Amino acid sequence: MTEKIEISPTGWVAKQAELYESSGGTEGTTIEGVPCLLLDYEGRRSGTLRRTVLIYGRDGDDYLIVASKGGADQHPLWYLNLQENPEVKLRVETERFAARAETLSAEEKARVWPGLVELFPQYADYQKKTERDIPVMRLRRTGN
Repeated sequence: MTEKIEISPTGWVAKQAELYESSGGTEGTTIEGVPCLLLDYEGRRSGTLRRTVLIYGRDGDDYLIVASKGGADQHPLWYLNLQENPEVKLRVETERFAARAETLSAEEKARVWPGLVELFPQYADYQKKTERDIPVMRLRRTGN
């Protein structure tokens, strides 16, 4: 993904993404003290490359992201895009690499959810706000 990337239109996300990338991953790497990554993905309809900032947890060598959208009743757009185009690029601090996204099964989610809530307690509140089962995605490294 070397083409132009559209950064999230949400103001604070755009600022943080720009700081994270322009610093080479040495600044802007946390949200409220919780680690975050840059996710570059392809739009499912437009084919446009997009970037957002997401909190992440770990499961072994894999990264876990939560499609919470603050407890909204709809999935975040990035999640819908990853369902259709799971090949992504990540920046985790100073490292940039390719990964593949997959939604966790109910059993896998049940195993990792307590750790994600411990990392970012608001996730529990977000789940209470919606009838939607908030998905968790695994990002597994596929290359550089």
